[in-house]
Amino acid sequence: MILVTGGAGFIGSNFVLDWLAQSDEKVINLDKLTYAGNLRNLSSLSQDSRHIFVQGDIGDSSQVSQLLAQYQPRAIINLAAESHVDRSIHGPADFIQTNILGTFRLLEATHAYWRELDSTAKQNFRFLHVSTDEVYGSLAKNEPAFTEEHCYQPNSPYSASKASSDHLVRAYHHTYGLPVLTTNCSNNYGPFQFPEKLIPLMIVNALTGKPLPVYGDGQQIRDWLYVTDHCSAIRRTLEAGIPGETYNIGGWNEKPNIEIVQTICALLKESYPDTDFHSLIKHVDDRPGHDRRYAINATKIERELNWRPAETFASGIRKTIHWYLNNQQWVTDVQTGAYQEWISKNYAGLP
Repeated sequence: MILVTGGAGFIGSNFVLDWLAQSDEKVINLDKLTYAGNLRNLSSLSQDSRHIFVQGDIGDSSQVSQLLAQYQPRAIINLAAESHVDRSIHGPADFIQTNILGTFRLLEATHAYWRELDSTAKQNFRFLHVSTDEVYGSLAKNEPAFTEEHCYQPNSPYSASKASSDHLVRAYHHTYGLPVLTTNCSNNYGPFQFPEKLIPLMIVNALTGKPLPVYGDGQQIRDWLYVTDHCSAIRRTLEAGIPGETYNIGGWNEKPNIEIVQTICALLKESYPDTDFHSLIKHVDDRPGHDRRYAINATKIERELNWRPAETFASGIRKTIHWYLNNQQWVTDVQTGAYQEWISKNYAGLP
């Protein structure tokens, strides 16, 4: 079996669902269930004995050690993280606690567990750490995309905390021999994404007639990766990746934020032809230290592991909008008072 941390979050829940759709290998799912963790994402597995959910924190060394001793997983997929740049600007402490100290304590428990395995199990074990392209910093419009050799230049508390965790993972490989794999992905989108990130926020606000806040001129460029493509890349990296290596995972879909918002408006109009969604777009003050461009060069994972995304942005965004249109109760349920307070705080001045 495998242990997945953060398996009730956006990427984590998609990974668990995808894994069990592809394999009968059991999943131990450890998640703290913060605001972004949602067991409803996994409701289809409620009677599935292959999925064992445990509420807990990767920073709780004794709990992690107990789980490792009890279940003896052959691999750990570390998806547990605080992951929203805006939240890291308003409150960086949680990002330091989870992304740095939490990863450190998870590595410590994993190393102690791995060290006691027999030689075959030790050789076959993997610790796969899921990270972000934001650790590389910002690119000018015509600069080459990030490769795995690009130097780290994080510009937000979030990306700095993830960069720190990447360095810790690397150190545990080079110092202790722990067989680690690191993946750095571009912007994910798709089902079950909490509506604080750009794409679900635009969909949710548009459907309720609220403003669509766009930072600055909206020309910040991101590479977009459909979440199930990311899941397949993680599976492939776990299967064939070389310990100690890093693999960039991208969607080959660079687009400016304003184009994303306009595309969402146009696609929603197909379902609601009498609504002018474009009129809801409101440019707001740019956030501090906003990186201008991220771009992933995913050549290495294609060349060495024979992986390439299946979805184009055109197909992925249609699937995403379709999911949100058909799961509006899920959207309503995650929009608690705390969520509304966050939106008011981060986009102050909007009606």
